[in-house]
Amino acid sequence: MSLPKDVAVRLRGVTVRLGRQTVLEDVDLTVLHGEFLAVIGPSGGGKSTLLRVLAGLLRPQAGTVEIASAPALMFQDNRLLPWRTALRNVELPRDLGAGSGLEPRRALQMVGLDAYADYYPAQLSGGMRARVALARALAQSHDVLLLDEPFAALDALVRERFNAELRHLHDKTGRTTVLVTHSIREAVWLADRVAVLRGGRIVAVLDTRGAGRVTAYTDGLEAELRALLGTGDSTRVLQETAPRARLGWLAPAAALLAGLVLWEVAARAIGVPLLLPTPAQVWAELSRTPGEFAAATWGTARIALLGALLGSLTGALIGYPLAKSRPLERFLSPFVVASQSAPIVVLAPLLITWFGFGLIPAVLVSALSALYPVMIATIVGVREVPPTNHELFSTLRATPWQRLTRLELPSALPVMLGGLRLALSLALIGAVVWEFVSNQTPGLGFLVNQARAYYQTPRQFAAIALLVGLGVGLYLAVTALERRVLRHRRQG
Repeated sequence: MSLPKDVAVRLRGVTVRLGRQTVLEDVDLTVLHGEFLAVIGPSGGGKSTLLRVLAGLLRPQAGTVEIASAPALMFQDNRLLPWRTALRNVELPRDLGAGSGLEPRRALQMVGLDAYADYYPAQLSGGMRARVALARALAQSHDVLLLDEPFAALDALVRERFNAELRHLHDKTGRTTVLVTHSIREAVWLADRVAVLRGGRIVAVLDTRGAGRVTAYTDGLEAELRALLGTGDSTRVLQETAPRARLGWLAPAAALLAGLVLWEVAARAIGVPLLLPTPAQVWAELSRTPGEFAAATWGTARIALLGALLGSLTGALIGYPLAKSRPLERFLSPFVVASQSAPIVVLAPLLITWFGFGLIPAVLVSALSALYPVMIATIVGVREVPPTNHELFSTLRATPWQRLTRLELPSALPVMLGGLRLALSLALIGAVVWEFVSNQTPGLGFLVNQARAYYQTPRQFAAIALLVGLGVGLYLAVTALERRVLRHRRQG
């Protein structure tokens, strides 16, 4: 049976059981188009469960739920995505194909935050984030708005101001609104009707229009205290601390200088360049054939970068399904552990037998070294996505691909970048191992091997110094990328 034209929401005999507990029992409720309904009741009485049933997050064991249009649910916490600006968060429903409400910029304007469209959540106060979440809900649905104590975390003055703004917003947009709250005063002040939910049943629905909305806000001692406190204001941008002189490089520079001094002292004390050359002798060796060392450095770097790229992509492709399915992880875990138990120096000769000498086996050795840390980082990162954000995407009816690209990978990115730092270091080790085993690729590992054979210790040290510098450079490059990508996620 279809809904009457004036009805937006209708529940008939709805019963919800979670485990052995009956949370909602035989609930009947009707909400008219444009009506503001508040639901109050004690904690654990089923208020939030009722909203989740309306939002489609829970299916009742009995009864029917009819809604004229897909609703938008605003949760108790704002659930903003930290890598998206305020405007991009409001645009999320449209990006996922679930936005039938206000145009995103118009929605931000409605909540008074159009001037902060390009700010990230970490730059906004708690009240401003709540407003962005409300704007996202306005952009999601053109009719039914579900509010689950959205301002409970705000202080009393700001909450009162939000209530006034919400009431004005409802009068202006005419959206059908269902609000769950613990505050009797809030329910009476905002709603056209108040439903009392107790013990999983609606025991009464009271009309609060007209005289029912008269409160103590403007009378007596409460009004006097409110006048002294002033009006609550949530529009506060979190200011970042003043930039300080970046002197973090002084400590590693001092350590490097101290290391060079100790190296010089030890080399002079030994006095045998074959055992330990001085830094000046190593520099002289580098200066003698700079072109050869530059070519060798690029040869090793090329293999390490290609190996890190291949290993990281493979690790992410393997890690994601393992993160989503624990049975699959348990099934494949013996193979994963076995692949990491075999040292790469043992596998390299096999690759020579199978693929011969050349670029392909060299990259494979490097990639096998880099695969594991990215795979583990992907598993950990995807599993650490907050369940609350998954719930948000469920209300937006996101497809698995949308959930992957817009939630799981961005959420897992900090952990995956940490894995990439380790993967690059291991890829470089794998490249050098291949050069040692094959003795063919003209890289830094090849130069070290060659110099050792001819007892050219300064040349060995020169190649080792370039390897260390290459490893540090790759590490710093990923660190710089990490800082740039994640800069807006840090709390101001």
